[in-house]
Amino acid sequence: MELAYIIAGLAVGFVVGMTGVGGGSLMTPILLFFGISPATAVGTDLLYAAITKSGGVLVHQRARNIDWKITGWLAAGSVPAAAATVLLLHNWHGDIDTVNRIIKHGLGIALLLTAVAIVFKQKLLTLAQTHASDWLAMPDERRNVYTVIVGLLLGVIVTLTSIGAGALGTVALFMLYPLLPTSRLVGTEIAHAVPLTLVAGLGHAGLGNIDWHLLANLLIGSLPAIYFGSKLAGRVPDRVLRPLLAVMLVVTGTKLVF
Repeated sequence: MELAYIIAGLAVGFVVGMTGVGGGSLMTPILLFFGISPATAVGTDLLYAAITKSGGVLVHQRARNIDWKITGWLAAGSVPAAAATVLLLHNWHGDIDTVNRIIKHGLGIALLLTAVAIVFKQKLLTLAQTHASDWLAMPDERRNVYTVIVGLLLGVIVTLTSIGAGALGTVALFMLYPLLPTSRLVGTEIAHAVPLTLVAGLGHAGLGNIDWHLLANLLIGSLPAIYFGSKLAGRVPDRVLRPLLAVMLVVTGTKLVF
């Protein structure tokens, strides 16, 4: 089974490196397929994401692709929301069946939302650019409040499902900051995802929802695969790869919800 986990990490890492699609939307369903409980799959994937995304922060920081002010406003909502969600799960932890059921249904909904974000990403970005003047006219104080609210929603979703910090977070950021360059948008999203997934992951660790042996095997496969996948970025047409990923997420998400 160790080899299967390493191969899973390799496959997910390769796709993430090549496409930039968040690992959670791929890794967590794979872990469920292996028979890992929903709570353990989510908890393990959160720490997996925190570790694998940390390298991305260093790369983007060197390239000055991170807006730390936006990252701070997002974290002001997401980190407390993640901590509060963990406390809520702790209150239910005696009834592990209820926790797994809540996480399973939340995961299915998050997968469906991520699939929509992947398929309609370009249309959503175009819509944001079309109404850019309206967004830019918004007072900074109101935009900061909306950014905190987006962070709060992401904190709950990511803590429950380990999904959403990538595709959903990027689209939400672009709607609020339509003139932010794509490279800076991605760098800011990754910088925000690290503290969020770390806090949520450590919270799940406190609940005993981490399989440390599984985490090590996933990292063994994924870390080199992310590097090599990034070297092939752009070789596979986006219009081919994204719909295939979206179909997989819709099928998995529908199965989990219903």
